[in-house]
Amino acid sequence: MNGFELLKARKAIRNYANREVEREKIEQLLEAATWAPNDRLREPWSFYVIQGEAKKKYEQLADGYLQERFPTKPTLIESSLKVVKTTPVIIIATADITENEADTKDNEYAVCCAIFSMWLAAGELGLGFVWRTRGVGLVHDQRIHDFIGAPANKKVVGTIFLGYPAEGETEAEMEKKRTPYQEKTMWL
Repeated sequence: MNGFELLKARKAIRNYANREVEREKIEQLLEAATWAPNDRLREPWSFYVIQGEAKKKYEQLADGYLQERFPTKPTLIESSLKVVKTTPVIIIATADITENEADTKDNEYAVCCAIFSMWLAAGELGLGFVWRTRGVGLVHDQRIHDFIGAPANKKVVGTIFLGYPAEGETEAEMEKKRTPYQEKTMWL
């Protein structure tokens, strides 16, 4: 598959088979992340892999967050927690915060590139992947920062849910509607 085909084939997989992901494959994704572009080769990322007992604690954290955030939406809470409970691997990605605001922004962009590199590699490894920045990803909630034990100079950029796709998840060909680049491009 060439690069363009790989980009067009990428999709968010949110439902996973009841199957553990091999550590070697997780490590391959982390290796892919290290090849992402980053300003002055600062490599401003850290990854926190959550499985097993830690994942059960994450589920409790997500439950508390959802109960507070959506107290009148029990169906939303239930469906969101089901996703968390059936996700085999969760990875939190952080960016280094520096004294220089411009460098900090560049670091966040680099971590976004690292996450996307992992996403493309996941497809090659037969894994489903979704990058969460809201809701059960807890990205904007201090509790996730405290949970992973990240130092104060780290900013959570994304939460990755990872696993083998549930049956029918990859076969379901959903037409991706994309605005043609011509409508989003100005030539100067």
